[in-house]
Amino acid sequence: MTLTAAPPTRTTPPPADPPVRGRRQLFSVRRVFAYVLLTVLSVAVLVPFAWMVSSSLKLDAEVFSVPIRWIPAEFHWDNFTRIWERIPLLTYLRNSVFLSLTITALQVLTGSFAAYGFAKVRFPGRDALFLAYIATIAVPWQAYMVPQYIIMQKAGLVNTHLSLILLQAFSAFGVFLMRQYYLTIPDELSEAARLDGLSEYGIWARIVLPLSKPALASLALLTFVNTWNDYMGPFIYLTDNKLWTIQLGLRSFVGLYDAEYAMIMTGSVLSVLPILVIFLLGQKYFVQGIATSGMK
Repeated sequence: MTLTAAPPTRTTPPPADPPVRGRRQLFSVRRVFAYVLLTVLSVAVLVPFAWMVSSSLKLDAEVFSVPIRWIPAEFHWDNFTRIWERIPLLTYLRNSVFLSLTITALQVLTGSFAAYGFAKVRFPGRDALFLAYIATIAVPWQAYMVPQYIIMQKAGLVNTHLSLILLQAFSAFGVFLMRQYYLTIPDELSEAARLDGLSEYGIWARIVLPLSKPALASLALLTFVNTWNDYMGPFIYLTDNKLWTIQLGLRSFVGLYDAEYAMIMTGSVLSVLPILVIFLLGQKYFVQGIATSGMK
């Protein structure tokens, strides 16, 4: 006589309560609405970029045609070759790269080092000093622009790249961003390193910095983009054509009574490409750094 196991009985899940089902439907509707809203906002953000690319392939008379012709009737790809002959674009790009890389390296170095002091080193008045330093972000640049220029003029640094480098080597925002990330690193790591005899510089260089790659990448990307797109700084301090950046060099296409908008858009497209490449390469660390820095 063989015994056979009884077949498993299927149990049907109880129907969801009407309030639970209603909340799920409401959540789905909200999600769809959020996706639609984000899609519309994304398209709105990309419209100026699409117009810039489209205008770079037109003649000057077609740039502001009404209605807007998003796809040119005839593509003028020669704009991207003529611009190299019209202005010393390579010199402008080289100056922009030099200033952006130098200022970015200095801001990452000084910002991370100062943020370590505000986050991991205890000393009297630390928080008050940090608040006072961060409060300088609220002061508009126009308020101290003239005194800065007078100082640089008396130091003989006007019309040099060194003036821009010194003025932008320190950033209160960079200190704030790095400090917020350092607060997420457990203090036990620093305490254990101090017990092992490691100096504060050693803790910063050998423990904290390797754990801060996302925040460092975020600060580096933001600083590079701001420096690359800076117009007023080079406009005020640089008068020699050989020292101009790409943003300042595009002003060559603006005359007294007219402007060559197609050439300006072509140069703008070329100036955006390095930033686009850097962002695509570091977007993972950038998003992670911004998200983590906002935890505290």
